[in-house]
Amino acid sequence: MFQIKAFTVTMALLGLGAGQALAVTCSDTGAAYETWKPLMAQEAAAAGVGDRGIAALMGTSYASKTIAADRNQKSFKYTLQKFLQVRGADTIVAQGRKRKAGNAAFYQSLEARYGVPAGVILAIHGMETGFGNFMGDSNVVSAIATLAYDCRRSDFFTPHLVAALKLVDQGSITTKTVGAKHGEVGHTQFLPGNVLRYGVDGDGDGRIDLTKQADALASTANFLAQKGWRPGAGYQEGEPNFAVIKEWNAAKVYQQAIAIMGAKIDG
Repeated sequence: MFQIKAFTVTMALLGLGAGQALAVTCSDTGAAYETWKPLMAQEAAAAGVGDRGIAALMGTSYASKTIAADRNQKSFKYTLQKFLQVRGADTIVAQGRKRKAGNAAFYQSLEARYGVPAGVILAIHGMETGFGNFMGDSNVVSAIATLAYDCRRSDFFTPHLVAALKLVDQGSITTKTVGAKHGEVGHTQFLPGNVLRYGVDGDGDGRIDLTKQADALASTANFLAQKGWRPGAGYQEGEPNFAVIKEWNAAKVYQQAIAIMGAKIDG
């Protein structure tokens, strides 16, 4: 199905006036993807994307594997215990403790600056990429463009597409950057809009590159801090900071797993 869909994109990402709607095409199949690209390119240019970003968009391909993954997210339907088992919680906790002990000063510096304890950051790092061992196998720009084109969640992913194209303009990512199936990048799998908004230079080299561990973990702590993390407050279910963990991932079992593993790593 090919249809015209109007949506309002996030002002902070696109730089448009309040409530300005963009009419672009979306579809439930890949048949009209090539027709959609120049239309989206016009909207992206109007949102401030430069020549490199536009060229990146025009060079994308419809990502069938991304659509298949988006339609088949079974793990979030598991019980909490099954989810912990499938995600290898015991291994994440053991490795998290080892990493915390091996680089204590770094994690202490993150907590001093952002208020977020090491256990939470390490639990996220372990859950997202196995501590950087697998950061994805999909072309980031094509994945995000495909999700913006797809009618299922175009409202959500279009601002992230524009952000990805701006990151290409800035040189933070390229047309060859590889990430997760939904276009997330780096050690803790940030969507492009979150890279723009919350990314920080954790190693002081003057660049934000979330494929580098220091940048990714500092950015993760910054994300949680900006979402309202209260230093020293609890983060288990029912405690103040659990609401902030919800900002990281919408799935209840994922939120619970971060809290449980974080406490064990910190314990």
